Amino acid sequence: MHGLVECKKVYVDASRYGGVGAFAACDMEEGELVERGIVRRLPTGFNGNESPYVFTWSEDRTVWAIGSGCSTFYNCSTDPNTEMSRDFENDTFEIRALRPISTGEELTHVYKSLRWRTCFEDLR
Repeated sequence: MHGLVECKKVYVDASRYGGVGAFAACDMEEGELVERGIVRRLPTGFNGNESPYVFTWSEDRTVWAIGSGCSTFYNCSTDPNTEMSRDFENDTFEIRALRPISTGEELTHVYKSLRWRTCFEDLR
């Protein structure tokens, strides 16, 4: 089944990083689609530099969005097992496995804005 939002391979639970995180509900192979979703753009003037719960949704760092499914619960890691690709024009994203992932493994990626957003200073 193909839909705008597909997150059946992911669940959210307590994370070793603190708070909650996204986890693999099944084994996945390198390159496999982990999750597909859509975003809703936030109003002009919203400052995403202060909120870690939104996505950078433009190359010029001026547009912010909230994501569907489990996308907002992936924690950041310097050794990620997933990668998100963004389609700014269609307001969609895909998250794919960078390597084989085991059932129950926490899903992580490198935040696109990790190096410059003030809300991520403690993660650098």
